[in-house]
Amino acid sequence: MSDRKADKDSGMANRRRVLGDAWVDKAQRNTNEFNAEFQDLITRYAWNEIWGREALGDKTRRYMVLSMMLGIKAFEEFAMHVRAALDGPPESRLTPDDIKEVIMMAAIYCGVPTANHAFGIAADILREKGLLAPKPI
Repeated sequence: MSDRKADKDSGMANRRRVLGDAWVDKAQRNTNEFNAEFQDLITRYAWNEIWGREALGDKTRRYMVLSMMLGIKAFEEFAMHVRAALDGPPESRLTPDDIKEVIMMAAIYCGVPTANHAFGIAADILREKGLLAPKPI
């Protein structure tokens, strides 16, 4: 097996572990001739070279990714990683309180509007998962 193929296979295993099969399967279904090289790139580099490193572990990386997504206001990616953090393997899963603390820090370092928006996104996801009471009518 070529190194490139091995990197992609390892990256795909990490991607599935962190994001879950449903999300990765959806991304794979959305791969086409236009974005296939990008999907290959992120699988080999982000998911193999970075998420495959042993130094920090998945739970710490989850905190970091959530924080960085807020820092660059990548709210769609933030939502994806909130879902993944809540659904991940028990050893790397984040609680709603963990996510709240990330957003609280973001209020100081990234700005109150960013945190306000992030709380709305996270609350919607928590409601979807039955982890937060429905919005009052």
